[in-house]
Amino acid sequence: MTEMLINLYDLSDAELSALMAELDQPAFRARQISEWLYKHKVATFEAMTNLPKALRQQLAVKTRIGSFEQVAEQHSVESATTKRLYRLADGQLIESVLMEYDDGRRTACISTQAGCAMGCIFCATGQMGFARHLSAGEIVEQVIHFARLLEREGERLSNVVLMGMGEPLHNYENTMRAIRRLNDPNGLNIGQRHITLSTVGLVPEIKRFADEGLQVGLAISLHAATDAERNALLPINRRYPIREVLDAARYYVQKTGRRVTFEWALIRGENDTVEQAERLGTLLRGLLCHVNLIPLNPTSGYGGAPSDPERVDAFRATLARYGVSSTVRVRRGIDIQAGCGQLKTEVLRRGRRQRAAG
Repeated sequence: MTEMLINLYDLSDAELSALMAELDQPAFRARQISEWLYKHKVATFEAMTNLPKALRQQLAVKTRIGSFEQVAEQHSVESATTKRLYRLADGQLIESVLMEYDDGRRTACISTQAGCAMGCIFCATGQMGFARHLSAGEIVEQVIHFARLLEREGERLSNVVLMGMGEPLHNYENTMRAIRRLNDPNGLNIGQRHITLSTVGLVPEIKRFADEGLQVGLAISLHAATDAERNALLPINRRYPIREVLDAARYYVQKTGRRVTFEWALIRGENDTVEQAERLGTLLRGLLCHVNLIPLNPTSGYGGAPSDPERVDAFRATLARYGVSSTVRVRRGIDIQAGCGQLKTEVLRRGRRQRAAG
């Protein structure tokens, strides 16, 4: 019957207040419960020590604190990166990654969907297809687990990037609800400028996102400078071609005053040439933007390889000639399948082998 219980992380403040009214509890109990969930990050009702025992018993019968079962956890020996695989109440599997940086940043990379419908050919999540949207509570719970882990070590989660499994803007309502809960001073109190959302370029939703009045960062996966080449990598480009994506990016900059980030996975011999960089520089010249150059994270379902350092340097130098700033993202967690969907793919493959052997 666990799946019938209300996940408290899914409830807004108003919904939590309504639940207290249903249980004949005073309104202030809702704020107390919220503080236990998000400020103290407790995992049990017994830990909510300022609630009457009878209310804690009612909550245990009617609700639950989250729904995740941790299936696997891996720690990178190459970088301070932790990856977790969770099983949800309905059996779906999702991944979350915690990245710890030398400058003190502690960043959670979280998922917004189980699987993904976008079909980007070099992405392990895209290769597995779409299962379902995550609820707002399931998105937030990933952050809470890492925040809880860091607080036990005397540290604090500083940043959240919605760059894990799934397309955040395809799950628009739940994603926005989760972002507001992450930012809420009475929630996890993570500053808007410390939250970044990554999209493959859903043009109407980018514009809608720009109109939200938030200062949340926007990253757009571009990966190619012509429609023909981007069509081959990101099928969504057939619906929203590069020109429309760039128009939406300009709209975001106009509405928010923030620069937009373009993500470019460098694939050896495919999109890492000086000619490609010149095309990209021509497209982006004059736009308030930054390019994140990411040496490809190899997956079993795609034959491409990461670019050599010399080609990466030449690509970056070419962009600079067009006045386009860029950085090379450090590849983290390659030894633990830290790319989106890779650990889930490996765990499922291992399970199939074990069943076949049995």
